[in-house]
Amino acid sequence: MKSVWQEFSSFAHFPQLNKDIKTDVLIIGGGITGLLTARFLHQNGVNYTLVEKGKICEGVTQNTTAKITFQHGLIYDKILKSEGVETAQKYLLSNKLAFEKYSEMCESVDCDFEVKDNYVYSLDDREKLENEIKALQKIGYKAELSESVPLPLSTVGAVRFPNQAQFNPLKFLSAISKDLNVYENTFVREMVENTAVTDHGKIYADRVIVTTHFPFINKHGSYFLKLYQHRSYVIALENTTDVGGMYVDEKQKGLSFRNYNGLLFLGGGDHRTGKKGGNWAELRSFAKENYPQAKEKFFWATQDCMSLDSIPYIGQYSKSTPDLYVASGFNKWGMTGAMVSAMLLTDAMLGKQDDYADIYDPSRSILKPQLFVNGFETAVNFLTPTVRRCPHLGCALKWNKAEHSWDCPCHGSRFDEAGKVLDNPANGNLDI
Repeated sequence: MKSVWQEFSSFAHFPQLNKDIKTDVLIIGGGITGLLTARFLHQNGVNYTLVEKGKICEGVTQNTTAKITFQHGLIYDKILKSEGVETAQKYLLSNKLAFEKYSEMCESVDCDFEVKDNYVYSLDDREKLENEIKALQKIGYKAELSESVPLPLSTVGAVRFPNQAQFNPLKFLSAISKDLNVYENTFVREMVENTAVTDHGKIYADRVIVTTHFPFINKHGSYFLKLYQHRSYVIALENTTDVGGMYVDEKQKGLSFRNYNGLLFLGGGDHRTGKKGGNWAELRSFAKENYPQAKEKFFWATQDCMSLDSIPYIGQYSKSTPDLYVASGFNKWGMTGAMVSAMLLTDAMLGKQDDYADIYDPSRSILKPQLFVNGFETAVNFLTPTVRRCPHLGCALKWNKAEHSWDCPCHGSRFDEAGKVLDNPANGNLDI
């Protein structure tokens, strides 16, 4: 199982940390969020160090479908109704700025950047689409309602955002990371206040930024309540048609489409990590029926951290940790989420006020319906009698037949058949 990006990209190698060091800013996690933050700090002359437990970008980042858009499903009507006009506007404008920053950076980077329209379609709920158009008008953005999409699906239309983009994320990150201060194969085993303890040295930092996908420090921030994880699957097909844009179903378990390098990416089969879902079987069945001449060239899966209110957590890790910061909960929109995070966190490190920081505050209210769903899942799986227990917080693990892994329904940790940790927040292997 390998994503298409791994086939067409390569990275420079970085050393392992083998001594004690001091840094002004420590970034833990070498995915797209950590690397963008490091790039901006580097450009601003900030003394920083980034550490990654394995190789940079070998986690969730390499498994994205890499759509760069500030259209995140039908999110604006949802935020408008739950949080109000100002929050919806700030969410739109901050993600639009993130999109524009990618456009600017990609002008000087060979990363297959292409301008494409983005569409959110519905199979059966025209009213949802119309409500999204109205919400966007109310917050100052003019989107379009398309009557049809060039997909083998019967839809009732789609909300269209023109002039969005797609790219090869690993080509982009390979280019921007070459001169950064990075240590690979440097696993932070624990944090003792602002000191990171690794296998071969300690890192003394004035401030620490955690960009490890799911925050791994449990004693602050209650992220084990505020986040859950969701798996999605992709197959890349040749001998199909060019759909001419990027498409996603408004339903969480729907299908997504986009092309790259002569291939069609078909995504879907989603489910909460540790639960059952359609996985690749659902995608292959759809492809067999609708693209009978197609040949599968790549297949892979990814995992997303989902917040309680569909807005990421970016900023101070908790109210009681003024020198500890976090970025997580991108809700399947990791490209713009990573860029928004990097811009906000860089401003925070430089002591600048950011107009959009308040809506992403990790300490905002957690009294949302999803909190009770997460609590229920944790309670049920914590009390389920089974031999396999997650070393993170002790929940019962479930066997993922499609991917041959042990998955945690509570917080999304995953382990291979031998017990090696695949996805955090678990910070160690499973004893099998």
